[in-house]
Amino acid sequence: MNKPLASIISVGISKFGKLIGKSAREIFYDAFRECIDAIPKFSVDMIKAAFIGQMSGMFEHQEHNAPIYLEWCGLNGVDGFRVECACASSGAALKLGVIAIASGLYDFVLVGGVEKMTHLSTSDVTDILATASDYFFEQINGLTFPALYALMATAHMKKYGTTQEQMALVSVKNHANANLNPKAHMYGVDNVTIDKVLSSRVIAWPLKLYDCSLISDGAACLILTKPELAYRYSDDVVHIIGFGQGHDSISLINRESLTSLKASKIAAKRAYDMAGISPMDVDVAEVHDCFTIAEIIAYEDLGFCNPGEGGKLIERGETFRDGSIPVNTSGGLKAKGHPVGATGVAQACEIFLQLTGKAGLRQIDEAKIGLTHNVGGSGASAIVHIYVGGEFYG
Repeated sequence: MNKPLASIISVGISKFGKLIGKSAREIFYDAFRECIDAIPKFSVDMIKAAFIGQMSGMFEHQEHNAPIYLEWCGLNGVDGFRVECACASSGAALKLGVIAIASGLYDFVLVGGVEKMTHLSTSDVTDILATASDYFFEQINGLTFPALYALMATAHMKKYGTTQEQMALVSVKNHANANLNPKAHMYGVDNVTIDKVLSSRVIAWPLKLYDCSLISDGAACLILTKPELAYRYSDDVVHIIGFGQGHDSISLINRESLTSLKASKIAAKRAYDMAGISPMDVDVAEVHDCFTIAEIIAYEDLGFCNPGEGGKLIERGETFRDGSIPVNTSGGLKAKGHPVGATGVAQACEIFLQLTGKAGLRQIDEAKIGLTHNVGGSGASAIVHIYVGGEFYG
């Protein structure tokens, strides 16, 4: 295991869901305030840079957003950057924050992500999200993201025998986890069963309503610092020891495979190599389950199992909270919600809570090493981070 690049000393996450009457800037402030209030020894004037993930200004007809979030958070004079990488926007923001700390240029940076989506119609949201796919080969021909992932699902089913029941198990697991997460969009919702998933209406066969992530509002924030400074301001510290980013063709037509995301495999290998660990060392992971098939493919691309065995992995219960590699304890995009620009940092927040023993009823015993996996679009971009609990370097 290699030495840390940067350390997280606090996190904050807004409620995810349909936040009626709240703008993106107000939602972002909620997450920021929770993050700052958790570390009373820290002062906001120590923050010298902010990296904020947001996929699209089209949701609120508002670009040039970094100055807005800085102003609302009282971060006057701070270097502000809005980061766009489709659904991996705040995963990319986190990577840039780590680089900023590891370079020595900044002692403290804010990393966040936000999206406000639910005030628009489903068709309008779908249209905006589709801008992260290939216009000339996909959008113009009516392919939305459910259709693109449905193509991946049918390819995976044909090649490996993956079943609709195995995909439904992803939904069942993640809804159960969300019911233990008060911040989740689907917190307090009745238990979701395999039958309920399979009988829900078809969106793009074989994907049904309960195979698809939610349109949500939400924000997440964290504070990064140099490892040697972390314990001056917080007793709860999680170190980032590796990251990786990968890319592939934006359109499915030019991909080498429809059953694997090349970008995820590249990002994972780079992250594992930088961290000096293997997939088998990971105790808990948050992966990009925008659709249930995406989580199954992620198991394989991240090395938790061999290609084609993702369906069997969840069927054996290995990715449930009491399994060998718990995945999406937060509820994942599927049930926690997917305010796209917030997702990458929200994943990091969950890993922070798990590695500091603060995850409440969904806590994984003796979790020491965590992983986040954030995907942009249908897999043109992917970013993986590796985390370790602070006691290793305290």
